[in-house]
Amino acid sequence: MLRALDIRDMLIIDRLELAFQPGLNVLTGETGAGKSILLDSLGFVLGWRGRAELVRQGAKQGEVVAEFELSPDHPAHAILDEAGIPSSEELILRRVNTSDGRKTAWVNDRRCSGEVLRALSDTLVELHGQHDDRGLLNPRGHRAMLDTFAGLEGAVSETRAAWADLSRARKDLEQAEAALAAVRAEEDFLRHAVAELDQLDPQPSEDAELDARRRMMQGAERIRDDVARAFALLGGEGAEGAMGDALRWLEGVSDKAGDQLDEPIAALGRALIELGEAQDGVAACLEALDFNPAELEQTEERLFAIRALARKHDVAPDELGGFAETLRTRLNQLEAGDADLADRRATLTRAEAAYDAAARALTAARAEAAGRLDKAVMQELAPLKMERAVFETSMTQAEPGPEGRDAVAFTVATNPGAPAGPLNKIASGGELSRFLLALKVCLRGDDSSRTMIFDEIDRGVGGATADAVGRRLAALAQGGQVLVVTHSPQVAARAAHHWRVQKQVSDGQTLSTVTPLDPDERVDEIARMVSGDTITDEARAAARALLGA
Repeated sequence: MLRALDIRDMLIIDRLELAFQPGLNVLTGETGAGKSILLDSLGFVLGWRGRAELVRQGAKQGEVVAEFELSPDHPAHAILDEAGIPSSEELILRRVNTSDGRKTAWVNDRRCSGEVLRALSDTLVELHGQHDDRGLLNPRGHRAMLDTFAGLEGAVSETRAAWADLSRARKDLEQAEAALAAVRAEEDFLRHAVAELDQLDPQPSEDAELDARRRMMQGAERIRDDVARAFALLGGEGAEGAMGDALRWLEGVSDKAGDQLDEPIAALGRALIELGEAQDGVAACLEALDFNPAELEQTEERLFAIRALARKHDVAPDELGGFAETLRTRLNQLEAGDADLADRRATLTRAEAAYDAAARALTAARAEAAGRLDKAVMQELAPLKMERAVFETSMTQAEPGPEGRDAVAFTVATNPGAPAGPLNKIASGGELSRFLLALKVCLRGDDSSRTMIFDEIDRGVGGATADAVGRRLAALAQGGQVLVVTHSPQVAARAAHHWRVQKQVSDGQTLSTVTPLDPDERVDEIARMVSGDTITDEARAAARALLGA
């Protein structure tokens, strides 16, 4: 609900503060007094696209602040949460327009974009008028309006979910078919590559092991003679024999030398143990260096084969085993491919059947609701002096989509036998206003979360018809808030709250002011609307009669 509107330096408004109330609020005044400027200013703070030049002449910037009251379950809270803006029961929108055209917006003192403002505005305000393309006159929204009228939110959600399943099944099948086609296109290569890799059967770390073995064999001939000579010098004819002889000689005389030879004899014993270990190590080396020349050739052939295959497939030698598994998996897709495609086609068939059932049920529900809506609108048209007009909700088949396969459009025929057509193409100004009002009364339901604004929707009607329009607007405002810009005294008389918009010239400047009216001032304003500039006693009497009706 719109609580307050504060406008500064916008067009011909220097400073204006308005406090709106629940129920029916009307704005009246002479043509050109500035009523449309109020709507332009409200649209500006809500992010709507409108006039390019809004800043009052001579001012550096214009500013509009709008204060809304939100219920705990108001849909604006979700938009605020998504935008990272704190929300409460009070929502304050502020937007500034500088004289050079720059625009800046804040929501609850947080900077925000025009997109956030427009998203919020869709939950806060509905604007209806003869040139309104955001609401009832826009055929793109008619299907959603019919669904809301019929309470089909659950059926629409079910159809949307079925469409998501169907889209996913189609995508899965297309991807599987493409993947299988790609595998089939390279089947010969895969089979040859896998056979080649299986035949070679490269093992992890084998490249490094083969390379080390090859290097050792290549150097074996150069070092084996030296190792063999060293081994001979360590044996019984060399160091081992000499140390053994020395140990025996020392042990033979140790008892005559006291304890002076004990430590040398022990050291020689330890040395003989270490010498034995050295002999074992050198012997093992000699054994390793003792190879068949054919083994070097075999080692080199396998090493070069592994490296050649790695270069061929552009992978590291140690990755050949994993690469083979990858190719083998792709080959297995060929064998399982047909069965997998069959499963996916069966899933798609089930998804198509589920979507078809949901869409058909939704179409039937919409058709039934369309008949009820047509009947309800026709009942509303009679008091508006349009009992000869025909309203019809047209349903045609459209391309399938998330919300079914129905195209919905509200059509009218102003006279029996006349061709039906879109609302904004067939009806005249006054007829269009009454169509819109009747339709809105039927579509409103229990939704009172948005403030409805009617911009001169009563243009072109008067007398009893204007009175019927006023009564419908008053009924529409019950439990919510409706703002009406009107030139009709019959509509103004139905208001719970009344403001007069005036244009004044002060110090060579034309400024617009808005004044809340007390009961006596309302009589004079409605009398003016009845009789014109000269307010007569008869006009006041007529005004009192309208107010008391």
